[in-house]
Amino acid sequence: MENCIFCKIIAGEIPSPRLYEDDQMIIIRDIEPKAKLHYLCLPKKHFAYLSDMDEERAEILKHCFQVIPTLQEQLGLQDGYRVVINQGANAGQTVFHLHIHLLGGEVLGDF
Repeated sequence: MENCIFCKIIAGEIPSPRLYEDDQMIIIRDIEPKAKLHYLCLPKKHFAYLSDMDEERAEILKHCFQVIPTLQEQLGLQDGYRVVINQGANAGQTVFHLHIHLLGGEVLGDF
């Protein structure tokens, strides 16, 4: 998408260190962390909501959820982490490119 900040990061137009990358996703640090460790898993294919799901997008998200646990130690999340996908402005979604928040590195409170 032309004005999507995450698409620009994925395309390399906006620099952001990649902690992990493969052909379907990247993982970067969140610039406004809500925990000691706060990462974003960005699918490379743009779509905003889970309701936009089709078979191809479902396979991409499946891939993301298969890879994330393999990176626990590399990302410092071996003691546990929270996975969050905000859907819509009322849920706190500010960038309308579906992304997965990974939070950890400390004891996380209730929400």
